[in-house]
Amino acid sequence: MFIIDDIDFIPPIPSVKDVLGGAGSWSALGARLFSPPPLSKSVGWIVDRGSDFPAALTEQIDDWGTSVLYRDDPERLTTRGWNGYEGTDEKRLFKYMTPKKRLVADDLTPELLQARSIHLICSPLRCQELVADITSRRKAVMQDTYFRPVFIWEPVPDLCTPDELLNCTNTLPVIDVCSPNHSELAGFMGDDGLDPDTGEISKKAVERACEQLLASMPLQSFSLVVRAGDKGCYIAKNGGRKRQRNQSSNTQQRKKHYPRGGLRPDTDMEALFAGLLQDADGLVAREEIEVDPGIERWVPAYHQDASKVVDPTGGGNTFLGGLAVALARGHSIDEAAVWGSVAASFAIEQVGVPKLETDAEDNGKEKWNGANVHDRVEEMQDRK
Repeated sequence: MFIIDDIDFIPPIPSVKDVLGGAGSWSALGARLFSPPPLSKSVGWIVDRGSDFPAALTEQIDDWGTSVLYRDDPERLTTRGWNGYEGTDEKRLFKYMTPKKRLVADDLTPELLQARSIHLICSPLRCQELVADITSRRKAVMQDTYFRPVFIWEPVPDLCTPDELLNCTNTLPVIDVCSPNHSELAGFMGDDGLDPDTGEISKKAVERACEQLLASMPLQSFSLVVRAGDKGCYIAKNGGRKRQRNQSSNTQQRKKHYPRGGLRPDTDMEALFAGLLQDADGLVAREEIEVDPGIERWVPAYHQDASKVVDPTGGGNTFLGGLAVALARGHSIDEAAVWGSVAASFAIEQVGVPKLETDAEDNGKEKWNGANVHDRVEEMQDRK
């Protein structure tokens, strides 16, 4: 959803008001960083403007040149949030100051329903419901041109608890990437994800939690991208049957509907093991099954100098916007994580969103905070 943020920093840093915020805004920024015009129009998001919406924010959003959908309601106030910091600037507190207006599948226009990637931030059960609802509406809109989008799920912190672990594992088969931060992942496992000696984020705890979670899902390949602050991000993808994204009309398929009974000479063995072969739509593909070898890899944060980080607010959401647009354009999850790390680097260099400029001396190329996005990607790739 869209939120206007008020941020109270630890003194002597002054407070700031009317900051462009909310996970939707930051995720849109992450995608927009890699989408100079005319690709900027490929970034779709929704902004609900209330009676108190500042004109300066509208101007700021319009400067990005995205396919933003404004929805005006003079009878309500814009969703606003308070952000505060406790102890260190990594410990962020948040509360809503006005009633929130969250998005549902009904809010997606036919154009938005056809997105190549969709970023969801919600509880496990709501994620399952949203994916089913969006998929149904998308099929109705696209009909014969339907293909499955990349669903990226970011769990809400409040429901990252051991009680929700089963719901989490039941959600993994319906999405493509699950991306909690280190604390949210640890929450599912009843841990805090920190090194008991230093109090810092524990890489070992992240790796252990990913191993435990994916060990419970042995028959297919599932992807976790865990955002871990200054430690970077950890990609964990278990080996298993590759999940087919697009179904070709030339592929022989049939709906899963099989009689049950004992083995006989004419028993259809493929039918017997249909649960291992069916895709997300309940179809059985008759071609050879590909096996994914899996991935276990850390991708470092772009900024290795802590002094470069001014405000971490929105860094994780911006990361996922960059990740989503990379996956939508056919890049591997390794490459997408690099895009995400670069996107996050721009989000955390200042309070609010980075400054967009065009360089007249360089054929009008865009620069954010005076830097070129793809230059940072190349720099990340050279670090390997």
